[in-house]
Amino acid sequence: MPAKGFLAQSQKDNLQKALKDSDRSQFIQRILMLLLMNDGKTYQEISEFLGCSCRSVAYWCVHGDPDNLESLKDGRRKGNYQKATNEYIKLLMEVIDKEPSELGYEFGRWTTARLATYLDKRTDIKLSGEQVRRILKQKKYAYLWAKYSLEDKQDPIKREVFKEKLLGYLEASKSCPERLQVWFWDESGFSLRVIRRKNWSKKGSSKKVTGQRSRGRVNIMGGVRYHDSKRMCYFIEKGNGEIFYAQLKKLNEFVKKEWVLAGNLESNFSENGPVILIILDNASYHKKKVIIEAIEKELPNIQLYFLPAYSPDMNLVELVWHSAKEYVAHRLFKSVDELKNLLDKLLNQGELIIKWGRKIKNKGNITIAT
Repeated sequence: MPAKGFLAQSQKDNLQKALKDSDRSQFIQRILMLLLMNDGKTYQEISEFLGCSCRSVAYWCVHGDPDNLESLKDGRRKGNYQKATNEYIKLLMEVIDKEPSELGYEFGRWTTARLATYLDKRTDIKLSGEQVRRILKQKKYAYLWAKYSLEDKQDPIKREVFKEKLLGYLEASKSCPERLQVWFWDESGFSLRVIRRKNWSKKGSSKKVTGQRSRGRVNIMGGVRYHDSKRMCYFIEKGNGEIFYAQLKKLNEFVKKEWVLAGNLESNFSENGPVILIILDNASYHKKKVIIEAIEKELPNIQLYFLPAYSPDMNLVELVWHSAKEYVAHRLFKSVDELKNLLDKLLNQGELIIKWGRKIKNKGNITIAT
């Protein structure tokens, strides 16, 4: 252990100057160890004063050379460690937003290790993947699941025209629902297989759900009315033109019954009842000529308004299916009837609470129409 007053005045002056000039906390701490040791402090007193271990104090007081300040620096700062320059960070920000294929790579996504390797070739600055991760975190980047996008298949002009017309219909239906009702329509399926979703659990562990599978499926066809969020959902064997037409007849009868209960004559419904505008996708059986003709002849109040291609994000009923599947997540149903009874309560009896303004993952690129 060095003795009290072991530092020459020139060594002491150099250490004090370095203490003022440096902004690295560990380097400053090691200089203070030598200066305090020179003042006669013990290892224990120095460790308590600086908030470090006695072992660290002993090491640096013995191995620290007051004539060579480089000896007080961490050896890990040599060799592979190199501080990222502004040019390095700028290039990283450019590369992270590019697809690997644009730069000639066959892999599909960037990891921090791959980024570090690529940037090492470009800049001769070799950082670890962990160091690159810290830089990205400082720049507000996070490693997240990628979202499915349908933008490459969509026609933005048709979508914009449709959206403008739709907003007009929605506004009219809210102000005058006795003249116009807008229903968002679709089909969905619920399997007996357990649906996994995110769940709260302690760090380092995750909630386990049964991997047991039961055979069976419940298919639903139906819609949600815009102005009051009324839902009408029907259980079906499968989706085809005849079943689609049959469910529209049921919907037509439901709206007609409301019309009569409001004090109107049933015989006047076709002529004076509300227009029932159905917003739906482009499934082939929705557009069957025989079905379209039957609707025009037998269900004159119903008008079909087809979504632009690949635009599920504009169909409000998608949020109903998504919310229902979240509700039944992690549940194991013993039979199709048990699942069907719960879905009837959720979808037709109003027990399902829905946050209408939320976004849905994997359903395109904009918020569901609200």
